[in-house]
Amino acid sequence: MKILTMVYVTIFTILGLFLLSGMVLGYILSAPVYQGNKSDHFNGNQFVNPGNVEEKGLKDVIKWAMNRDPGSWENTNENITYNPFLDQSTDSTSKIYFINHSSFLIQLGKYNLLTDPVWSDRVSPFEWIGPQRKRPPGIKFEELPQIHFVLISHNHYDHLDIATIKRLKERYNPIIIAPLGIPAYLKTKGIDRQFAMDWWEETQLNDEISIACVPAQHFSGRGMFDRNKTLWAGYVIQSNFGNIYFAGDTGYGDFIKQIGVRYSPIDLAMLPIGAYLPRWFMSPIHTSPEEAVRIHQDLQAKKSVAMHFGTFPLGDDGMTQPQEDLMKAKIKYDVDQFLVLNEGESIILE
Repeated sequence: MKILTMVYVTIFTILGLFLLSGMVLGYILSAPVYQGNKSDHFNGNQFVNPGNVEEKGLKDVIKWAMNRDPGSWENTNENITYNPFLDQSTDSTSKIYFINHSSFLIQLGKYNLLTDPVWSDRVSPFEWIGPQRKRPPGIKFEELPQIHFVLISHNHYDHLDIATIKRLKERYNPIIIAPLGIPAYLKTKGIDRQFAMDWWEETQLNDEISIACVPAQHFSGRGMFDRNKTLWAGYVIQSNFGNIYFAGDTGYGDFIKQIGVRYSPIDLAMLPIGAYLPRWFMSPIHTSPEEAVRIHQDLQAKKSVAMHFGTFPLGDDGMTQPQEDLMKAKIKYDVDQFLVLNEGESIILE
């Protein structure tokens, strides 16, 4: 009886230490929480989505993890080479390069912006575990031109890569624009040249470029205790070259039409098409390729470019499935101005 009791005590002690360690780690990884006045999307404790759409909870995460049916991926990091980056921007053109995932280099005349820059090998708090890069960035970090501004859509690891942000600070010291609450986290990492924006807030970056922060349907969190404690968002970049919409991570909702009305015309939209399966789990937070085509139409965008696919295995869709389903949706809705760029490929806005 004593031996059995000792076994139970040992098991419960180990489980207790494991849970305690997990909670401590979850606390350490958690970002500082936003503290501010209540609004239609901040209840004083957490941020909420347009229409109060909720992401799936822990029970559903466990259900998905135990029943996953992921598509196939291959590691192409070592057998793909891209041409060296050549800065060909002029004062009369805007050039947009697809780096991969949600990272773009946007050249507006003499100014350069990056969106959600990620050059790390993994999108994870750890270097040895977590979703690993399957395709290399389309532009080598060392070949980037001077970076003046960086747009961060939210604080998930595949969008806010602190290692890349630190490299950018050391080399270019750009201004970081992020949704409410995120600059407090950046400050703890020594990133001081930054400011926060709220939904529908606009700011003039200089005489040529202004930024509007717009709603998105998603969630936030880097650890166990900061769930939805900072804001998530998209952006509309306004300049003489036209209006560029960067959606960040988002599910489909009526707020998209509002963005299209407020910032018409949308000359270029950057829309996510990946990490959308299984739909029962992903639909509140990630658009499917078909929904991305509907967003293109809702915005009445002149052109759209696909993003958030083919780089990190984050959902059950395979490496090429988003592009294949996008092609089907384009045929279904008779849309042809929705492009899929290769890494390092660019388009020009006159």
